[in-house]
Amino acid sequence: MKQGIIKSSIQLLIITAFCACSSKINKADTLLKVKEEKGFSKITHVMTKSKQDSLTPSQILQDFKEGNERYSGANVTQRDHSEEIRKIITGGQFPKAMVLSCVDSRVLVEDVFDQGIGDVFVGRVAGNFVNKDLLGSIEFACKVAGAKLIVVMGHQHCGAIKSAIDDVHMGNITSMLANIKPAIEMSQNFEGEKSSKNEAFVKFVSQNNIKNTISQIKAKSEILREMENKGKIKIVGAFYTLQTGKLEFID
Repeated sequence: MKQGIIKSSIQLLIITAFCACSSKINKADTLLKVKEEKGFSKITHVMTKSKQDSLTPSQILQDFKEGNERYSGANVTQRDHSEEIRKIITGGQFPKAMVLSCVDSRVLVEDVFDQGIGDVFVGRVAGNFVNKDLLGSIEFACKVAGAKLIVVMGHQHCGAIKSAIDDVHMGNITSMLANIKPAIEMSQNFEGEKSSKNEAFVKFVSQNNIKNTISQIKAKSEILREMENKGKIKIVGAFYTLQTGKLEFID
């Protein structure tokens, strides 16, 4: 019995000494192993540089697709977001992806992809379009911080899309909606009522808005265009359905 206690104490001291000498990112890997040994029910996950480097854009996209299947099936990952984890992430961030989303409060970006703390950069603006500030943010996410996937995500019943269709004029909203107008022009071949009351038309415009945003990213950012051409990043679109929680990906 005493030998067992001594052995356990030595193991604890070794783990403590290792953690004290390692960087915060190395602590994340150690913490994960220790908690697995103790049978914790929640997943302890912190993205590290080595993990980020090991992933390809296609692997991350597949991870996001599988994550959405879990989310829409109400089978999301139980994650450990304790103070211990929050302290570890102060040592740096190495997200896998950058998601450009609408500001809609019903779209919980990390949850939709079943991702955890430190996994995703998120940019949000009504209508998920890009301007210089957002392009700069995406360039930072990919070129500087190493994200390998860009997802432009629109969604069902988007108020910004409906307002653009209705040609709403109100304060600064007017100039904001001008960024969505090209998608309406792209949607003139829609067969049916071209109205914000027609859910099918709103979805059609939203999907064209996603495509237009992707085109704008490629046209206006030499950095991102070059990274994509070299296979360092992947840029895709996704349409989120509020009722089902499911995503339709647009490659």
